[in-house]
Amino acid sequence: MSFSRIYDQASARKGGEVALRAMLPRVAEPGELASLGDDRYLSEITRCIFKAGFVWRVIERKWPDFEAAFQGFVPLYWQQVPPEVLEALAQDERIVRNMQKIRTVPENARLIVDTSREHGSFGQFLASWPSADQMGLLLWLKRNGARLGGNSAQYFLRRVGWDGFILSPDVVAGLRREELLDATPGSKKALVQAQQAFTRWHEETGLPYSHLSRILSYTVGD
Repeated sequence: MSFSRIYDQASARKGGEVALRAMLPRVAEPGELASLGDDRYLSEITRCIFKAGFVWRVIERKWPDFEAAFQGFVPLYWQQVPPEVLEALAQDERIVRNMQKIRTVPENARLIVDTSREHGSFGQFLASWPSADQMGLLLWLKRNGARLGGNSAQYFLRRVGWDGFILSPDVVAGLRREELLDATPGSKKALVQAQQAFTRWHEETGLPYSHLSRILSYTVGD
């Protein structure tokens, strides 16, 4: 069960420890999370929602146009945006014209505004949530946000630098190989099992959760 075997396997597959460490995701300090503007959180949430079930590179290529079309994703504006603005966006060729996903912007803007009023900013709220309870944060986002179930919330947290795992297909396969996950991915039971596994490895190694997740993924596939 020791993570050292997984680490050594990933290191060997990626050309050594130096190469492996260069591939690991950035983890933001709590102060970085707290100081990031609420508009950037709404932007990243929206980016991950639009990527879900779509070709990621298309969304990345069009993202400057998304920023322009959504006028910088200012939550105070988008939380109460008139319906006709959303209807116009559904015809805007600069973006992917998916009305269901467009409608998530005011819903998630309200989530961010309400959370900021209670905690000072959305970033301060995230900075105060411990990685040892990522499952709780994911369930909170799913319950209170729009289209933040599945892996969208996990990818959002990774993009802003919050320290957590992602249950990608390779990570799920790695956890199954180690006999640490037997539940259906996306279920609450799977989150519980994944949280237990990564917390145990974090306590063993001191490595960030996001690094543990990425390292495990490198031991799966070609």
